[in-house]
Amino acid sequence: MATLYTHRESNIRKTWALITIFLVLITTLGWVFSQIYGDRMIFFVVFAISIIMSISSYWFSDKIVISSTGAREVSFQELPELHRIVENLAITAGLPKPKIYLVDTQQPNAFATGRNPEHAVVAVTSGLLRVMEKSELEGILAHEMSHIGNRDMLVSTVVVVLVGVVQMLADFFIRSSLWGGGNRNRKTHPAIILIGVALSILAPLCAILIQLAVSRKREFLADATGALTTRYPEGLAHALEKLANDHTPMRQASRATAHLWLDDPYQGKGKKTSWLTSLFMTHPPIEERIKRLRELHI
Repeated sequence: MATLYTHRESNIRKTWALITIFLVLITTLGWVFSQIYGDRMIFFVVFAISIIMSISSYWFSDKIVISSTGAREVSFQELPELHRIVENLAITAGLPKPKIYLVDTQQPNAFATGRNPEHAVVAVTSGLLRVMEKSELEGILAHEMSHIGNRDMLVSTVVVVLVGVVQMLADFFIRSSLWGGGNRNRKTHPAIILIGVALSILAPLCAILIQLAVSRKREFLADATGALTTRYPEGLAHALEKLANDHTPMRQASRATAHLWLDDPYQGKGKKTSWLTSLFMTHPPIEERIKRLRELHI
């Protein structure tokens, strides 16, 4: 319990650290381009956007994620068995029962989102309900409930919004530069221009690296915590084996939200085998997750 409490406190600190880093990154981008274009208003507008989006990412990130995935809330009458499993797991874990959403896609997958357990959401795909046995579904849902209990999804959902803002601003400035935007009557030092171009190119990469800094260890911890909740690690292990063998693409897949899912939603669009590519994976290797689950002694 002490380890879990430390992890939760760490995630709260990590959330505010991420917001601070993004604020610095975005406002630096705004300042450089205000110098290039000779318009101080660019800096103030970008700074205002960064503040608004940082606040929004905390309070409304779950709604943004749900909207981007096309998930819809499902009632007890629609999926009673799913509701019963989630309710039982919530009682076992000592958590409030989260709202349950369904994503209409054939790829088996799931995610959790929300800023805290009282405002949490668990979403599953129609493909997941189609291919999983009850014990496997319980293992997956226990994994997602563990993200809620461990406060993982707060960090994850905040990152979704902030990464999107950085990429949007960088793309806007790159396009403006290519089309000759700015104040042509004002001479700008070439070094400032070079810094601006470099930031436009590197800012999205930095944002992605920060996104990946939302440690993969949270997946291993959620696997272990979920297995402790169900007392049956094989349920999740079998489910992960099915996911490893499934290559159904997901139309709702997004690079900004990929790290939220139980399994990488892009797994059906090409195998990641190279060492360099593996550095940018949003999830730890599924084989390693299965191996660690089967090494648990419960």
